[in-house]
Order: sequence, then structure tokens, then C-alpha cells
Amino acid sequence: MTEPSETYSGTEPPSMKTRAYLGSALIGIAATVAGAGAGHLIAVLVRADASPPYAVGSAVVDATPEPVKSWAIRTFGSADKLVLLSGVVIVTLLLAAVAGLLARRRLSYGLGLLGVMVAIAGWAALARPSADLLSVVPSLVTAGVGLGAMTALHRGAGESADEGLSRRGVMLAGAALGIGAVAAAVGRSVGSVANRVAGALPKPARPLPALPAELPVPGITALRTPASDFYRVDTALIVPRVDASSWELVIDGEVEQPQRFSYADITAMPMVEADVTLCCVSNEVGGEYAGGARWTGVPVRELLARAKPKPGNDQVLSTSTDGYTSSTPLAALVDPQRAALLAIGMNGELLPRDHGYPARLVTPGLYGYVGATKWVTRLTVTTYAGRKAYWTVRGWAERGPIKPSARIDTPQPLASLKAGTIAIGGTAWAQHLGVRAVQVQIDDGPWQQARMGGDAGIDYWRQWWLPWSAQPGQHRLRARCVYASGTLQTDVRAEPFPDGASGYHEVVVNVR
Repeated sequence: MTEPSETYSGTEPPSMKTRAYLGSALIGIAATVAGAGAGHLIAVLVRADASPPYAVGSAVVDATPEPVKSWAIRTFGSADKLVLLSGVVIVTLLLAAVAGLLARRRLSYGLGLLGVMVAIAGWAALARPSADLLSVVPSLVTAGVGLGAMTALHRGAGESADEGLSRRGVMLAGAALGIGAVAAAVGRSVGSVANRVAGALPKPARPLPALPAELPVPGITALRTPASDFYRVDTALIVPRVDASSWELVIDGEVEQPQRFSYADITAMPMVEADVTLCCVSNEVGGEYAGGARWTGVPVRELLARAKPKPGNDQVLSTSTDGYTSSTPLAALVDPQRAALLAIGMNGELLPRDHGYPARLVTPGLYGYVGATKWVTRLTVTTYAGRKAYWTVRGWAERGPIKPSARIDTPQPLASLKAGTIAIGGTAWAQHLGVRAVQVQIDDGPWQQARMGGDAGIDYWRQWWLPWSAQPGQHRLRARCVYASGTLQTDVRAEPFPDGASGYHEVVVNVR
């Protein structure tokens, strides 16, 4: 009887080949996670903005076309940074898997791809305007740990990488993943502790009176925005960690007497309070990128007066510790009728780090990209013709005055309401102009005068509301503000780019 013969085709069974590929990809991912986690931990200790994922993400932000940035802010809101970093992580893990697959054929191929990835991160860290020699350290640590982990995992994968990871190899890869995750978590924890601000805010020479009473209408935005809820739109993927003891503000450029102020110099000056509502130029009509706070600081005009700007200049180019620049009209900063501050406090406490600690600009009546530089370290007196700022290079308007607007906070769009008396309410702002009134239109009816909340000054928003006897059906609500001068806000619709959105805020509701 003839026994069946077995022949070897020279190919692996599909299941074994799949296991081998998955095992190799896992090696690449585990090595990369271990390296990136170690690099992030070291970055937190030496230079937080040099953490490889954040450095690469910042480079991506700088290289992204303006329409894409605007779309991201509109689509993802304050989560835009999280979405970007998630994208960086996903691409990194995919490349790490490819590196693992290349190492399956030849270790040097996989190590080479990982080396290129780390080199890109190192270049991105060194390319930051605030970079120094320490900026490359996290990438060097990432390279050492990542390349070492890949070599060790590859050699410990099993007797034959073509047969997939052995149990020992799986355990080693899992350990590498765990080490990287723990290192990243420890780095995040250490960073959170380091980001806390300690100290007392100096008392103002003349404290402002309390804000007016809130309107008792549910759903209306509060007059004062807590720091934790205040919008944050900036280019910093990781909050700069600035030491107040070494921070200084430099005033240079076209001035007769350049100045340097330490944090101690600033806090020793008489403090001024100002109630100012800030708005982001990316805010859509009816959007949430606006917030009101009580700011404490030193008038910028007093600091500039010491430097003595030369005639013929019209711009102050402010620079942040991370290299971001903003162009503010010189006239706005020296105007005695405008409370432009170098702010060190917010709502009675020191600035939080994510809102500019140790110091930021607050310029009433100008969008944040023009007059609210966070983590500011330099004011350069110059001209608009001579210097361009970060956003103006990208096509945004140079001067950025805020466009007045009224926003309907309640009812919400497409709300389903019971027939009867309903409160329509919201906020309105016309910084440096003042809000006199708000008018509301229901469907195509006449414009009605809303009832106004208290007035905290021309630079602060006001609450308003209107009782409405709602009848069943679908209704369209509109609101518009009237400046203190009696001028109506424009009804012309405009997108945020290049100088801010405009038009009446509309809300459609259903009454049953």
C-alpha cells in the first residue's frame, strides 16, 4: 500500500503568515511606543514643547494651509488640537507597524525607518523659534529607547520570525508597550503638577465694583466666564511652561529707550482692573468663541511710554515665548480711553498657564489674534509695512477690530417648545463701542426691543431677554445689537476669514 506523499510548496500557511506579519507589526509599534513614552517623559522634565508628538504636531500646524486650519476650528472647535495630535499618533503607529514589517526581512530596514521618524521629530523640535540645545534631548532619548527596543524585541521574538512571535516575544512586546504607556502617563501627571500656578495676585489700586446682577433667565450665558470654561484658540499644542522668576518682557524696535521688565518689576507696579470681553476671529455668527473676564495688570501705554516709541510707527509686534507673533495697532495700545493691559490676573487670580501665565496682552475691541497674545515676552515697535505677524502672513486682516454682534443663547436651535410664554435671551457685544440695545425679530414681524441686563462698560458684553408668546408651528428668531451711538450692527453675512464673521444670528425652533 502506497502512503500519501507530502510535498512542501515553499510557502507558509496563510494563518502562519498572518501571525508572522502581525507579530512583526506589533514589534514596531511596541518599540515606537516605548521610545515615544520615554521621550515624552524626558521632555516634561527638560522642555515640554520638544516632546516628539507635540513637536511634529506643531510643525504640521505651521505647514497647514489657512483654509484647512479654519475648517478644523469650525468643525472640531476647542478639540482641534486633540484631533491633530490623534492624527499624528495614528500616522506614527502606522509607520511603526511598517518599520516592524521591514525589520522582519532585515533589521536594518526597520531601524532605518524608525531613525527617519525620530530625525523628523528632532528637526521639528529644533525648528521651533524658542528651541535651544535641550530641545533635541527628548528625540535622542526616543531614538535610544525605540531603536534599542526594536533590536531587543526582534532578537527575542522566537527562533524564527517567519513563524510569528513566540510567547516570550509577545510578553516582551507587551512589556515594551506597557513601559511606553506608563512613561507617557507619568510624564502627563508630572506635567499637570508643573502647570499649576502658585502665588497671590497683587491687589488693584482701585478695585472695580461688582458686575451687574445676572438676568434670571435660564440658558443665558453668565456675565463672567470662569477660566476653566474660557475659550482657548491658539497655535500652542502644548501649554508653554514659563518660570515667572526668569520671565521678562522686552520692549524694543523703533524706540528711543529699549526696556526690560522682570515679573517682579511688573507686579511691583500699581495694578489696574478691566472688565473685557474677548472674541476669536474664527468665531462664527452665534458661536461660542467669546468670553468675559475681569483682567488685572498694568496699562500697556505706561510701559510703552518708558520706551518712547519713535514717530512714524503704527504697529506693535508682540512675540510669545513659543515664537508666535501678533500685530497690534500702536494707537490702540497707547490710547488712554482704551484699557489695553499687560495682564497677569484673570477673575481675581493669577493667570492660568493655558491662558497666558505669567503675562498676556488684553486689548479691548480687537480680536484675540491681533490684541491678546498669550505668554508674551516681547513688544517690538515697528510698522505694518515692515513686519508681518503669524496670522497676517496667512492672509488674515492686519488690524482686526471686533464686529459687534448679538447672540441668541436660549432657546437652542431646533428646540421643541411648548406653546405659551417663552424667554428669548442671550448676550451682545460691541467692545470699545458699547451696547445700547438689542432688538429681536420673530419670523418676518417687526423688530422688538429686548429687555437689557446691567451695563458693565463699553468693553463688556450685556445680557438681554424678550418674553415671547409662542404659537404652534416652526418659527425663525433673529437678534441684532445697537451700538451706544445708535448704529445698528450690519446684516451683511460674512465668513470669519479674513476679518471676522458678521450678520444677524438666527435660530429656528418648533413650537407644539
